[in-house]
This record gives sequence, structure tokens and C-alpha cells, in this order.
Amino acid sequence: MNIKTPWITVLVPMVWGTTYAVTSEFLPPGRPLLAATLRALPAGLALLAMTRTLPKGRWWWRSAVLGALNFTVFFAMLFTAAYRLPGGVAATVGAVQPLLVMLLATVALSERIVGRKVLAGLLGLVGVALLVLDGGASLDGVGVLAALVGAGSMATGSTLVQRWGKPTSGLAFAGWQLTAGGLLLAPIALLGEGVPSSLTGRNIAGYVYLTTIGGALAYAIWFRGIALLGAQRATFLSLLSPVVATIVGFTLGDSLTPRQLLGGATVIISVAVAQLARTPAPATHIQPFVAPTVLDAQSSARTLTRSAS
Repeated sequence: MNIKTPWITVLVPMVWGTTYAVTSEFLPPGRPLLAATLRALPAGLALLAMTRTLPKGRWWWRSAVLGALNFTVFFAMLFTAAYRLPGGVAATVGAVQPLLVMLLATVALSERIVGRKVLAGLLGLVGVALLVLDGGASLDGVGVLAALVGAGSMATGSTLVQRWGKPTSGLAFAGWQLTAGGLLLAPIALLGEGVPSSLTGRNIAGYVYLTTIGGALAYAIWFRGIALLGAQRATFLSLLSPVVATIVGFTLGDSLTPRQLLGGATVIISVAVAQLARTPAPATHIQPFVAPTVLDAQSSARTLTRSAS
């Protein structure tokens, strides 16, 4: 393993953390599915054109499955939760993803559950709750279910990325999934939101950022990190996304309470414990298909909450 890999991969949730501010400050309101589609499809097509590499054999349907799990289902559930739940509730529910990956890894990857990682997962959940959860937040059953399905979809996709392996370069692999996920998202966005009548230069700049930095570059690094670090260790890094979002929000004028500082410190401890815990070496080769059983959920949920306030 490249010793720099953990530090490269950790840049991804930091980028995802900036999505909160970009969405609220640059994008038009009320079009979350459009944002999701433009984040995935143009990035995927650009990577395909750049790498000139297409899937072969079973990787056609595998790319479709991964694209649906990591982007289509995840994004659809993400925005459903964002509209129906306060941002803190959605972010807290989404923080169960590392625990879900641990459970899936026991089935799909034959990895045993490590007590230290379970503790790290619980610490991360508590830390995110302290960081973003409002004590007066209300619950919506459909919203909570959507957040759980979204986290489960992304966790399943991440686990399958490790099980099936990375058959080509990180850029091409991300391009396959982003394109597949974006193609599935496009008709949903058109039916649900339609085509915007106009976009400002500020809107276009926001979409370009999400497509290039938050989409193509971030996911190429992310899938590389999963292949080399393993799904469990990589997924724990995603807990840093709400930490970065809180810091960005503070620079934009949001308050920062002692409770949030404690929550941020708890999340960082959780991530550190997970990275130091010993786990079996991740599988990096292609294995037979196993039927499949989501950093953003916090991002759009918090964004919509800020926009509505």
C-alpha cells in the first residue's frame, strides 16, 4: 500500500464538506435532483472521453450496479431525507454508514468484526450528533427511512467496490460509475423538476465545481482509496465531511458552540481509532458476483436547513 494513500483519500470528505457552502451560496434553490445529475453525468462523460476506456464483459452490468448504488439510489434517498428531515437528523442517520459497512463486510468480504472499529463507529455517530443535531429536531418516518436506505446503498456500493476490485485506472472506474448513475438520474430529474428556465453565471460556476472537483476528481480518488484501504477504513473518513462543513459554515458566519467543538473532536478520534485498528488485508482482485444486499447525505441536508432558515 502506498503510504500516502490515507492522506490522499482524506481529501475527498474535505471536498464533500465544501459542498454544503457551494450548494447554498451558488446553486439555484429547489433543484436538488438537477444538482445530483449535473454532478454525476457530465463528470462521468468527461472521464470516459479523457481515458477512452469502456467496460468489458461483466463490467458493463457491474458498473451499472455500482453506479445505481453509489449515485442513483444514494442521491435520490439523500434528497428525500433532506426535504423531510432537519439537517442534523439526516446527517446523524447518515453517520451509521461505517457500521453498515462493517456488517456488510462480514458477509461479502468474510471480514470479522473488530471491537475497536465498532467502538470507533459508535464514537463517530455520537460525534456527528453532537456536531450537527439540534435538540429540538423533529422526526419524520419516511425521511428517516430514506436516510437509512441512502446510507445502506452507499455502504453496499463501497463494499462491492472492494469485493469486485478495481479493473482499470481510478479515473476510468469512476467514469463508468458516474456515467451509469447520471444516466439513471437524468430522467428522474427531468420528470421531477424539469429544465430550468435560466441559470446565472454564479449557478454555472457552482455546477462546474461540483462536476469537476466534487465529482470527477473526488470520486476517482475515493474509489482508489476503497480499493487500497478497504471499504471499512475508507468509509470512516467520510465522517470528516460534516466537520469540514461546520468549519466552512463558521467562516461564513455560523456560530460554533462548545458542544460542536466536542463533537468535532469526537469524530476525529473515531476516525483515528478506525485507521489504527488492525483489519484483514482488503481484497483487490476480481471475485464472483454476490447479489448486492451513500458524503454527502449530511451535505444537502444541512444546506437545505441553512437555506430555509
